[in-house]
Amino acid sequence: MAFSTAGGGPSRPQMNVTPLIDVLLVLIIIFMVVVIEQRPTGLQTELPQPSPTGSTIPPPQQTIVIQIHHPKPGAEHPQVMVNEEAVEWDRLRERLRDIFAIRVERIAYLEADDDIDFQDVADVIAIARIAGVDRVGLLTEDGRHTAVTG
Repeated sequence: MAFSTAGGGPSRPQMNVTPLIDVLLVLIIIFMVVVIEQRPTGLQTELPQPSPTGSTIPPPQQTIVIQIHHPKPGAEHPQVMVNEEAVEWDRLRERLRDIFAIRVERIAYLEADDDIDFQDVADVIAIARIAGVDRVGLLTEDGRHTAVTG
C-alpha cells in the first residue's frame, strides 16, 4: 500500500505482490499433485496357497463328550468314555490332559446314565477341571446342554 504524504515529498517505491501470489498458487498446485501421487496404495500381501498334494489334515473334533455309564459287575467306579472311547477311571485325567493340550476351546460336555451317583458325576467334573477343561456342560436326555462350571 502506498501512503501519500501531504508534503509532496519524494515518492517511495511500491512493492507489487501480484507476481508473488502467482508463484504461491503455482507452488500450491505442484504440492497438491505431488501429495496425490504419493498417496499409499495398500499393503502387499501373500495369500496362502493350497497344498500341491491335495491332502488336507482334517480338523479336530469340536465337541468332547465324557460319558458315564453303569459300572461293570464288581467294579469300583463307573465306566467312563471320552467320545465313544473307553477310558480307565485312573487314566481319565491324563487322557483329558492329552486331548485339551492342543485345543484352544477348552469345553467338555458330560453325559451320564440316569441313576448314576452324583458323587461320580462331581468327581468327573473335578477331574476334568484339573486336566485343564475351562467349562463343563451337562447334556440332558433331549440333547440340549447347560453349562455348569465357568
